[in-house]
Amino acid sequence: MSGNRTFTMIKPDAVEKNYIGAILDKINAAGFKIVAMKYTQLSKENAGAFYEVHKERPFYGELVDYMSGGPIVAAILEKENAVTDFRTLIGATNPEEAAEGTIRKLYAESISANAIHGSDSDENAAIEGNFFFSSLERH
Repeated sequence: MSGNRTFTMIKPDAVEKNYIGAILDKINAAGFKIVAMKYTQLSKENAGAFYEVHKERPFYGELVDYMSGGPIVAAILEKENAVTDFRTLIGATNPEEAAEGTIRKLYAESISANAIHGSDSDENAAIEGNFFFSSLERH
């Protein structure tokens, strides 16, 4: 995904509160092109595999339960400087610390129910995107 693609996931709390459209509007308004998108629900096994990097952390079990507890929207986004620009758009993990107008400031409930995921590096964007869209043509 070399710099112009990132991965995002609208999390179960935001899906449950019907924020999908509003969040996608913010993404589009920020100049991102949606290259791939799907509405799905993670099994506990898949949520565990996706967040395996956090397996040794104390919050891992709760994270897996939360992420498998309802539908999500996974998407690959394209824009120059995608990872950095998207991290700016979504805001800090803690919505109380997120900048005004960011997705998490507007739609997140808490640090753990923070509405949206955004890849933190080009490498992770590729790994995470492939987790959901392994057959997506690369260019």
